[in-house]
Amino acid sequence: MITSQKIKNNNWDLLTQQIEYTINKSPYYKRLFKRKNIDITSFEYKDFLKFPLTQKKDLAQYNDDFIAVEKHEIIEYVTTSGTLGNPVTFALNEEDLQRLALNEQKSFNLAGVTKNDIVQLTTTLDKRFIAGLAYFLGLRKIGAGLIRVGAGAPALQWDSIQRFKPTYLVAVPSFLVKLVLYAQENQIDFKNSSIKGVICIGEALRDENHELNSLGKKINSLWDVELFSTYASTEMCTAFTECPQHQGLHIPEDLIYTEILNEEGKEVEIGEVGELVVTTLGVKTMPLLRYATGDLVKKLGQTCSCEQARQLISSVLGRKQQLIKYKGTSVYPQQIINVLATLENLPEYQIQVALNEMETDELTVVIPLEVSENLEQSIKEILKGTLRVTPLIKRLALTELKSRIFPEGSRKPVRFLDLRKH
Repeated sequence: MITSQKIKNNNWDLLTQQIEYTINKSPYYKRLFKRKNIDITSFEYKDFLKFPLTQKKDLAQYNDDFIAVEKHEIIEYVTTSGTLGNPVTFALNEEDLQRLALNEQKSFNLAGVTKNDIVQLTTTLDKRFIAGLAYFLGLRKIGAGLIRVGAGAPALQWDSIQRFKPTYLVAVPSFLVKLVLYAQENQIDFKNSSIKGVICIGEALRDENHELNSLGKKINSLWDVELFSTYASTEMCTAFTECPQHQGLHIPEDLIYTEILNEEGKEVEIGEVGELVVTTLGVKTMPLLRYATGDLVKKLGQTCSCEQARQLISSVLGRKQQLIKYKGTSVYPQQIINVLATLENLPEYQIQVALNEMETDELTVVIPLEVSENLEQSIKEILKGTLRVTPLIKRLALTELKSRIFPEGSRKPVRFLDLRKH
């Protein structure tokens, strides 16, 4: 457990300022603290730990009540991806956008990006997506060159790489596999390209010990570029990034306060896994106090050899709500995705979990009708060998499967479908 003294020497002042601002300005928190008779005129860290957690369902149900500024101050509206439900709106004012730019400046700098680099964005800036905007603002603040290609379009990606000679990509890891396969199919000399590193977003790249997972190893076996793992979310308006030492994700402690809690709501010890809970610092429009992300991470402590005095955590190991218990084995969808993404001959797939007649989890992997029987058998064998699960296999025509994975209006591919009743 972190002591009050340690907090005071770190960011206690920032935390108390944020608490006071939030309770005075946010209708949701003002009402919550009044109802629970919480007095903040004089409190210590132990009192902060008694604050109720803010859940995703609270954000969804009372969305507008979290806005802590006048409407005319808002200059940007974004939404969450809606992975676990309907998208939630987040609003930002000028100070929030400046904070967002500072956050990404720190994040890129930590990975080694400087004003002398050119960075190619393979993510969208539209569709109410905060991440693309954040990367754009951060790179502008650094002064680096910037190429906004957007999502997909491997031909345009490679044309841009060959034309502008970027040194870094910002990309989803599984897209890198598709990018390499496209290069191989079209005789593009990708191994001698200008790319020296990739800031990887949206998917886990490393395991709980921060070694490359199956997907990360697959990418490196195809393309010898340096991979930087990150973690971010719309709700946090903050990114955690690893440095070139690759020993864990660095937490920008001047922008966010983090806790990693066990099932009893107590801080875990170093080396233990728990749910990441965050309090945003410096956010003006929609500040959050003790927000339960639902993401499970391992607490690594302050051990990075880069000697920056920052807390370290692992990549996200899974989402608390998405845990699958299948025939005696506990597994998270992301672990399955990491394995399936390494299969070159599997064009698309979707993981489904439902309750069977015995009210236990039933795991199914949906694959294209067009793939071979050998590939189906390989899927079963590789999942059994790596994760100790042998799922049911269902086949659909590739066009129908794609329509389910990429439904109209969805910002992210729906790789996991939870059909259980929570």
